Amino acid sequence: MNKKILATTLFGLSIAFSNIASANGLIAIITPSHDNPFFKSEAMGAKEKAEALGYSTLVASHDDDANKQDQLISTAIARNAKAIILDNAGADVTIGALEKAKAAGVPAFLIDREINKTGVAISQIVSNNYQGAQLGAEKFVELMDGEGSYVELLGRESDTNARVRSQGYHDVIDDYSDLKMVAQQTANWSQIEAFNRMESILQAYPDIKGVIAGNDTMALGAEAALKAAGRNEVIVVGFDGSNYVRDSIIAGSNIKATVLQPAWDQAQMAVIQAHRYIETGSTGVPEKQLMDCVLIDESNANQLDTFALN
Repeated sequence: MNKKILATTLFGLSIAFSNIASANGLIAIITPSHDNPFFKSEAMGAKEKAEALGYSTLVASHDDDANKQDQLISTAIARNAKAIILDNAGADVTIGALEKAKAAGVPAFLIDREINKTGVAISQIVSNNYQGAQLGAEKFVELMDGEGSYVELLGRESDTNARVRSQGYHDVIDDYSDLKMVAQQTANWSQIEAFNRMESILQAYPDIKGVIAGNDTMALGAEAALKAAGRNEVIVVGFDGSNYVRDSIIAGSNIKATVLQPAWDQAQMAVIQAHRYIETGSTGVPEKQLMDCVLIDESNANQLDTFALN
């Protein structure tokens, strides 16, 4: 059985046993909601690697709630965690909680989202969102034949990734004067919000030709609204590299492309660096690290599985 399929199957069961003591101690793994498969993949990847290295794990979600995140970090400190692997709840609101962890001697290793301060976390391992957004925008321009009206769905405004991806999109698309953005709305990374936004946008701008979304979850929400309206010709491009979007691309549905950010590998890299730091007092690499993204379209979608290319 594929290791990622096995990890998915065991994920719900394994949380119940996460408190079992181990020789190396506890690693806390905290991400946004596992309802989003990207964050679930992060949690599974980190958990698998941590347990392979001999640690017990505490896996939890802050649901993008800064207060809940603070409580979970306090729990990790109280449990004498050896390290925290964190996909954070906000670039500014996270700093105080991580300063508290640092003062308590609990090192933090960030994945996916940066914070607006250095020297608080040991590592900040993030996808090269600007590079990835440019890849997605270039494909979007190609799919749109360089012309027509389009919509942009933005992620959570407090999230640095949302701003960086939007900038990457526009630094490419804005060079094409025949591409006209008629609406730009925040859907907060949410499929339901994206669906509702697209329903309203379609009523106001029935002639749109394309949608570019800040993540796959919003792309799927937009696609659902387009299908409900019988608009199967409207082009959608996402960002993340989820299996759901992969299936849409392969089926020739509205979503034609996405940008893979390697959630599984990124999370495992954070655990490896945490283990090295615990063992030696150093990761041997800079705090801020970028991982390049990969364009996913009809040419390679069948190689994508659980946020990794096989």
